[in-house]
Amino acid sequence: MMGNLFLQSPSWTTLLGTAGIFLVVHLIFSVFNQKGRREPPGPWPLPVLGNLLQLDFKSPYITLNELSKKYGPVFTFHFGPRKTVVLAGHKMIKQALVYSDAFSERNVPPVFHDMKLTHGVLFANGPSWKEMRHFSLTNMRDFGMGKKASEEKILEESQRLIDLFSEKKGKPFDPADPVNHAVSNIICSIVYGNRFEYDDPVFISMVERATKNSKLLGTPALQLYNSFPSLFKWVKARKDLMENVFANRRQMKELIKGLQETLNPQMCRGVADSFLARKMQLEASGNTDSHYHEDNLLATVNNLFAAGTDTTSSTIRYGLLLMAKYPKVQEKVQEEMSRVAGDRQIRVEDRKNLPYTDAVVHEIQRMSNTVPTTQRCTSRDVIFQDYFIKKGTPVLALLSSSLCDEDEWATPDTFNPAHFLDKEGNFRKRDAFLPFSAGARVCAGESLARMELFIFFTALLQSFHFTPPPGVSGDDLDLTQVVGITLSPVPHKLCAVSRI
Repeated sequence: MMGNLFLQSPSWTTLLGTAGIFLVVHLIFSVFNQKGRREPPGPWPLPVLGNLLQLDFKSPYITLNELSKKYGPVFTFHFGPRKTVVLAGHKMIKQALVYSDAFSERNVPPVFHDMKLTHGVLFANGPSWKEMRHFSLTNMRDFGMGKKASEEKILEESQRLIDLFSEKKGKPFDPADPVNHAVSNIICSIVYGNRFEYDDPVFISMVERATKNSKLLGTPALQLYNSFPSLFKWVKARKDLMENVFANRRQMKELIKGLQETLNPQMCRGVADSFLARKMQLEASGNTDSHYHEDNLLATVNNLFAAGTDTTSSTIRYGLLLMAKYPKVQEKVQEEMSRVAGDRQIRVEDRKNLPYTDAVVHEIQRMSNTVPTTQRCTSRDVIFQDYFIKKGTPVLALLSSSLCDEDEWATPDTFNPAHFLDKEGNFRKRDAFLPFSAGARVCAGESLARMELFIFFTALLQSFHFTPPPGVSGDDLDLTQVVGITLSPVPHKLCAVSRI
């Protein structure tokens, strides 16, 4: 009876009513908030393993492309215990990377911490990354990137490459090493201030290690290590990678030591000199807490060397392979170049008068798909496409999905230069063409890479007709690519038959 009287008192009734109202309001807000915090869909993950059993480790980007067709352009995939948001299609990728600052951070897998590459340009974040990217872009431009000076260096290097190909006298050979060395020399001339001879043992070993490292980083063993670093630290691929990385680091330190001993801050020879001069200037002013320290110098030089060698050389080699496979396209390129330039060397300024050749170069980039993915990380909690993505979530942008989108390309799986030509035969740009990524972390060397691809390709096709080895038809040429941190052609041989 006392309880009934207590429940019937006005104060308790008011309290219950107020609590009820708050409960209803809370439920309403929870419903709306749940909509806002809805996470991207995706395949159901297994405990610990996540979705790894669904992944084709030989071509993981293809697995993710297929999943995007089922779950949409924004979906979740669990690499072991680590939840990752995947972005597919050029519209979604651009919306995230170009129009939102929430996706500007770099996701850094464990192996890159092991390699001491969390400094520099590619795998750094925060103020250090901003400073090093600004420094690298400014100085690469100062030393010719995208300018006449770079064009002259590429033209000179292409002539050396032509001489090397000529020595083969039309017999079958693997173009990998000479092309790697020629392309690497361009970035070396910008970074160190000089090129290397193709038989220089230090140069050869550095390029070999860099190309091997690219392949090692894409092996299933390294992918498992990045998902379970405490369990797979022992794998041979990681051991080999560490040996290569630190051997190259030692050689780079020796090269930089030589530059430092002959440094004239008033007449810098390359990016490394500029870094050393800036470091000296800051130390002389008493600033010992700057971003200009040895780890940033070595990481930046490593980043520029690796990125400036592997991707461009792989694309050029894939282009030569495609020319041997599609001789009619090759002949049409050569006919256009002869009509426009005659016997003189093709230069960048000729590009506007070579629409078919330009289209072929772009289609080679699209088909080679050298960098199929790029990794980001959310810098804050963000609502994207009505999905909630928590701060610190790894984000994988599928650049390959943009380059092979069935809604964007007439024949996405076939080499077709018409993708970049209008009805009148003029070159046309395509929004879905994203080989250099997009946004704040777009490839710093894009202008240099574009110049290299055009000049090396046209110079080689002016001098040679590329064919399969005797007894091999174009149909037999294998366009399969080796998966690493980038994609590269499988080892192959071609014949470079002189046209002169």
